[in-house]
Amino acid sequence: MEESKRDGKNSRGRGLLDVPQVAEAMRWSESTVRQKVWLRQIEYVKLGRSVRFRPETVERLIREGTVPPLKKD
Repeated sequence: MEESKRDGKNSRGRGLLDVPQVAEAMRWSESTVRQKVWLRQIEYVKLGRSVRFRPETVERLIREGTVPPLKKD
């Protein structure tokens, strides 16, 4: 696929991420991303038959999954 389309900056997607990009960022399989879409466990944007994701959604998932270290007294 053309680089401008794979980097999330194509003219139609307006900076949105596709399933392979989210899978790579989250270290999930593409099927896991699709399953989370199907179960409505992840926010997505529907463009025709395609689903796309806002970068902020991925960043929020990472933030919410971050576990702070235990403080040693």
